[in-house]
Amino acid sequence: MTGRHDLAATLPWLHEGTAHLLRTAAGLDDDALRGASRLPGWTRAHVLGHVARNAEALTRLATWARTGVETPMYPDPARRAAEIEESARRAPATLRAELESTSDTLASALGALTPEGWQARVRSALGRDIPAAEIPWIRIREVWLHPVDLGTGAAVTDLPAGVVDLLLDDVTAALSRKDGCPSVTLAPTDRPTTWSLGAPPRARRVDAPAADLVGWLSGRAPHPEWPALPGWL
Repeated sequence: MTGRHDLAATLPWLHEGTAHLLRTAAGLDDDALRGASRLPGWTRAHVLGHVARNAEALTRLATWARTGVETPMYPDPARRAAEIEESARRAPATLRAELESTSDTLASALGALTPEGWQARVRSALGRDIPAAEIPWIRIREVWLHPVDLGTGAAVTDLPAGVVDLLLDDVTAALSRKDGCPSVTLAPTDRPTTWSLGAPPRARRVDAPAADLVGWLSGRAPHPEWPALPGWL
């Protein structure tokens, strides 16, 4: 199975996902941009502002990997939240332009990395020590899942199959480390394998298409008949 550091897979998914995000954002007029998103307390402008600022943050990680000079993603959580609020108040045309320009800048920063640069160690927003080769995967989650949060028709079923599989790996591992995670065997009806959630024994089994399971695990599509989950990120 493809890993999150497999650049031959992740870089094309990043390019495709960025195009998907920009197409979805382009379909929002100014009134729609000010409307509520599917994320509690956020308008669609908040979502796009967050994604633009995330591109800047990941550009800082790519620069760190290239130069060896430590440049964290964000100074602190409060500054990160304040930047998103400020972004959401910007003129719609400005916000759309920033969404595209910051994506382009990130692509250029990643394109400047050498094989050695991709292996350089940096630190994620959650404090994990990771190789720079994980930066595209972090961005893939943003550009494919946040269009769903805009609530204008994008869906988890839009995701490439390989992205769905890696999200199943990623989210089940993260949730399984959290208090309150239920113990469940996930059995995608369109995959030949299963995933494990929570600690054994796993008496509960959930059978559903893989994309539906990702929607549930990531908080994008709660299911009334499936167990409640802790937050993912």
